[in-house]
This record gives sequence, structure tokens and C-alpha cells, in this order.
Amino acid sequence: MKHVMRIVVIVMAAMAAVSAVAGDGVSVGDRAPDFTLTDTAGNEVSLSDFEGKVVVLEWLNPDCPFVQRHYKAGTMKNLATTYQGKGVVWLSVNSTNYMDAAANAKFKANNDLPYTILVDQSGDVGHLYGAKTTPHMYIIDGGGTLVYIGAIDDDPRGGSDNPTNYVAAALDEVLADKPVTTAETKPYGCSVKYKK
Repeated sequence: MKHVMRIVVIVMAAMAAVSAVAGDGVSVGDRAPDFTLTDTAGNEVSLSDFEGKVVVLEWLNPDCPFVQRHYKAGTMKNLATTYQGKGVVWLSVNSTNYMDAAANAKFKANNDLPYTILVDQSGDVGHLYGAKTTPHMYIIDGGGTLVYIGAIDDDPRGGSDNPTNYVAAALDEVLADKPVTTAETKPYGCSVKYKK
């Protein structure tokens, strides 16, 4: 019996290791994994640089029509600007395999973005978090815990005059020291164009 139990433990440990390597991603309630990426100017930026702060991670691909719609409407920029004044850090992560620092810098300049775009051409950080779409949103509270994962809002087709912005609602609750009511939603958008 001990031999069987030992085998079960070894198999379970191996499965957990494979799962971690495969990048199944994170869940609400997990500690946000630290990472280091370079920004559009070639500077290294680590998640741990913002310890104690509320952080929004936005997965981005400028070629995606869903991303283009939100940037034309100012969804991300307006949210980032509003909550930056409340101490929230907004980081965009681009895991698109064919977009280098120059392509991201051009998008940042063209949209006059007040926040950092991080280059993840290898897709390592995208896989670590399990980012599936652009956009795909993550909110990390000041204690380093993931408190929201999912869509930016409840309007995938862009037809609503008054969409519910899940990120804004979650940030308001986090900043008020309240639990996030809607902590997980299904993200929508283009698939992340990972390196094959």
C-alpha cells in the first residue's frame, strides 16, 4: 500500500510540474506570479517593482479589431488615467510573437498612452498567466493576490450604449477594501498570437 501511495504522489507531482510548464495560467485568489519584461524603450520592468500597489494587466495586440475598437473609444486609456490618480498601476503586455519593441512603441506613441507596454514576444508571461485573448484583463490587489480575471466589459460586439465595465467595478471595490463581486468573467477578443 505504501508503494502504491508513493507512486500516486510521484505521478501527481509530475502532473503538477507538467501543468506549470505548460502554462495553464492563474486563478482568482492565486498570488500573482512575478515576471520581468522589457518596455518599449528597452528598460526592464518587473511586477515586483509595484509591490503594495494595485496593478492592472491588460493583454494587448494592436492588430486585433477588438483592441482597436477599445482604443478608438478610449476605453483603456480613460480607465488607466482615471485610476492612475488613485494609485493604480496599468501595464499592457503584448505577447504577439511578431511585434517587437519598435511596433509597440509606435502604437504607444500613436495613441499617446500614459502607461507602459511590455514586450513578451516569447509568450512566456502570457502562458504563465494563461492569457487567451486580446484584451484579457487581470487585477492584482495591493497584497499581490489576483482578484479579477476576464473581460474588460460585458459588450463583446460593441453595441451597448451603457456596458458594464468589469475592470472599473472591480477596481472600485478593491480600492474601497471590499471583495470583488464579479471576480471572473469569460474574456473575449482575438486569440493571443503566441510563438509556435
